[in-house]
Amino acid sequence: MAPPVLLVIAHGSRDPRHAATVHALTGRVRAQRPGLRVETAFLEFNAPSVPPVLERLAAEGAAEVVALPLLLTRAFHAKTDIPSVLREARARLPRLHIRQADVLGPSPLLNATLGRRLREAGVRPGDIPRTGLVLASAGSSDPEAIAVIAEIARELRHTGWCAVRPAFASASLPRTEDAVRALRADGVRRVAVAPYVIAPGRLPDRIAAGAEAAGADVLADVLGPAPELARLLLDRYDEARVPVGASLSA
Repeated sequence: MAPPVLLVIAHGSRDPRHAATVHALTGRVRAQRPGLRVETAFLEFNAPSVPPVLERLAAEGAAEVVALPLLLTRAFHAKTDIPSVLREARARLPRLHIRQADVLGPSPLLNATLGRRLREAGVRPGDIPRTGLVLASAGSSDPEAIAVIAEIARELRHTGWCAVRPAFASASLPRTEDAVRALRADGVRRVAVAPYVIAPGRLPDRIAAGAEAAGADVLADVLGPAPELARLLLDRYDEARVPVGASLSA
């Protein structure tokens, strides 16, 4: 039997860089696992949306789909929007078995991607002990999502950075510029900002503007189509398609 189709569900954005980055990432996923059918859909702003993609897959005879939220935390979209869309699709397409995979974070592979982007931005291993890091996420009103970002910041602090502070582009505080200034006030002379977001758009631009306004020394790129992130998508796909207690080789 053919393996389940991987349907990557991104949020979507009016910024064309967002969809371009998502498609580049799913292209890397295909390259890492030849033969796996990978489809892309968006919740809003971009086409195709989720329902027509699932309808097309059902019409083409697909038996099973793993729907993977391209999200870093379990907030409103992962808890409400995507389950609702998939629930409606299951009712319309009873012959298509649809599983929802877990969100991407937290994961060591995401931390590895952050490290990659910081190195590309010019942070050398010897810089880390004297550099403060701002972990800048999109933000959420969901306490669970905020707690996850705070925990990741605590974990990163144990990897050698002299200090790590979380920041948020929306819905929560502090903002990126406030976190940079707080590190300076604590005596940190060199500050790097790492956007904990997947693709460019309005909120990542807000992070970048805050980093510039506060005079951060380093601004890393968004996570983007990094090989570690593509590997993580495949890990979440595998976890969703294999029943608990079973193995891929079973």
